[in-house]
Amino acid sequence: MRRAAVVAGCRTPFAKSGTVLKDLTAIDLGKLAVRELVARSGIRGEDVDQVVYGTVVHDPHAGNIAREVGLGTLPKAVPAFTVSRACASANQAITSGVDLIARGYADTVITGGAESLSHIPILIKQKLAETLIASSRAKTLGKRLRTLAQIRPRDLVPNFPAIAEPTTGESMGQSAERMAKENGISREDQDEWALRSHQLAAAGTEDGRLTAEIAPLYVPPRYETVMETDNGIRTDSSLEALAKLRPVFDRKHGSVTAANSSPLTDGASAVLLMSEEKARAEGIEPLGYVRSYAYSGLDPRGQLLQGPAYAAPLALDRAGLTMADIDLLEMHEAFASQVLSNLQALGSRKFAEEELGRSEAVGHPDIDRINVMGGSLAIGHPFGATGGRLTTTLLNEMKRRDVGLGLITVCAAGALGFAMVVERA
Repeated sequence: MRRAAVVAGCRTPFAKSGTVLKDLTAIDLGKLAVRELVARSGIRGEDVDQVVYGTVVHDPHAGNIAREVGLGTLPKAVPAFTVSRACASANQAITSGVDLIARGYADTVITGGAESLSHIPILIKQKLAETLIASSRAKTLGKRLRTLAQIRPRDLVPNFPAIAEPTTGESMGQSAERMAKENGISREDQDEWALRSHQLAAAGTEDGRLTAEIAPLYVPPRYETVMETDNGIRTDSSLEALAKLRPVFDRKHGSVTAANSSPLTDGASAVLLMSEEKARAEGIEPLGYVRSYAYSGLDPRGQLLQGPAYAAPLALDRAGLTMADIDLLEMHEAFASQVLSNLQALGSRKFAEEELGRSEAVGHPDIDRINVMGGSLAIGHPFGATGGRLTTTLLNEMKRRDVGLGLITVCAAGALGFAMVVERA
């Protein structure tokens, strides 16, 4: 099996949905990210063998976002396919690209993902849909009008999408709230992690480490404003201010608030993969290599967002490593309670024995080596794009610190987990 090198990565700025990027679709954002990736890497479009791109909220008018992004940025002959694994969609795109390279089916693959949560399709009710279809098939104007007359005001109320588990009806926020209670994660600890995320992200923005991975974006429709940073990072937060916010999902006894949850976000990411041989032939020094990865699945009625605690040890085993070997950890922050619950599980011998069949705790790096430039709580979380950001952020920081091994973890809807080990040697 050939090694897949991560050659380059970039992204658009991440913006809270309904704000600066609301006039751009996920396809628009994906094109911006991929176009910048091609420009920064200097690759020739005709050398790209495949585009693999992720998204979660699919555009009903463009079911294959990967193809639309590719058509807008690359030669028309480059094939493309879309993947979707909830919040790990860009991670799925990357690992699908890794597999294409490992098997010798491709040498150069563009991966990543995009999401515009400002453009969520709103569905009509089934009865209204059936009535409209029947009307369109009517042979005469009279029959069409009689069919439309059957519509009642209640039929016009749209079906708004919910970020909830189809199997349980429980939203991710409710699951995060339940995990906080079951695992004894306090409100204060959640707020402290959220504040840490914002402070570190603000520092990474100020010193240019985060902005280095961002493609500046001219904001439509007038294109007079240039967006160069993420707009969800707060520099004025304090524990006192966070403590005043009301819980969102359990208003009486809860601890999960808007501040210790990731915001709905618009954005896109792009990651360039090459075979080790191709990179060497082109004289390119990779950011790093994918050493192993793993996915996990749990019962959605249980610890919905605890997937990383199951996927991480499997990815480490496949890499022939232990957590003690990992220099930096980049853990997706859907909720502060989810991060703290997974770290608690990784550090627990009881969890290892009862859930993993291991005699010792998996462990995790010291806190000062986890999410060293903040995470999704501050930077934002465009569902389909986050995995590309995590990969780019981690490998860039590993290069700056001159360390060899890193680990990425992601929790995802459907009680899924993801982990990937990357190396620089």
